[in-house]
Amino acid sequence: MANWNDPRLTRSTPRAGFGASPSLDGRVASGEVFDAGLRKYMLSIYNYMASAVLLSGIVALVMSHTAIGVSIITSPAFMLVIFAPLAIVFAMSFGANRFSETTLKALFWAFAALMGMSLSTIFLVYTSGSIATTFFATAGAFAGLSLWGYTTKKDLSGWGSFLIMGVIGLIIASLINIFLQSQALMWAVSFIGVLIFAGLTAYDTQRLKQMYIVNAGRDMGKIVIMGALTLYLDFINMFQFLLAFMGQRD
Repeated sequence: MANWNDPRLTRSTPRAGFGASPSLDGRVASGEVFDAGLRKYMLSIYNYMASAVLLSGIVALVMSHTAIGVSIITSPAFMLVIFAPLAIVFAMSFGANRFSETTLKALFWAFAALMGMSLSTIFLVYTSGSIATTFFATAGAFAGLSLWGYTTKKDLSGWGSFLIMGVIGLIIASLINIFLQSQALMWAVSFIGVLIFAGLTAYDTQRLKQMYIVNAGRDMGKIVIMGALTLYLDFINMFQFLLAFMGQRD
């Protein structure tokens, strides 16, 4: 694994104009170029992710506040809409190397739109005010956790296996609770889900930063799209689990 905290990859000498020579082995100049490239790369991921969240929100609002949308939500065919985003995630994950960047972008935006359709049901269950409050709370938590994952010198790579096992456990518990309909289990799943996706937000942010260091100088287009998909999933899952606590039912 690349040492993302390698001092050779960071700007460890003073800026030009404060006693440093900007041409000293090219280290200051190359460090500045690297830092600028990393910032541009991460901003691209965040921009795609935020745009996808915005698209999902708009689609969800339109679906839940129009007669046509409500008719689709209440139809048996809506089950296809619920599972379609999962199919796209698998297609993108396993086909990323084969698909072109343009194809990945198209799948990404289709995924965001379908997720919006799937999420539209929350407006039929919870009040708009509580949804908005939960959204902004999630946004604040996500920003803080992602910033910590980006800046921390602690190696979070060891979290990966534990967090993935936690996600699998959440899926199994959620499936079991479909039959049990246990309120206590639902609360437990929601609480643990918030913690797991909070951890994944920090972990994935650091992992994406490491990917830039390993692949610096290469075409990062596909990595940006897949990174945005990863952070989108962290955000949306944390939002949905947090909504179970903060959401007020109509």
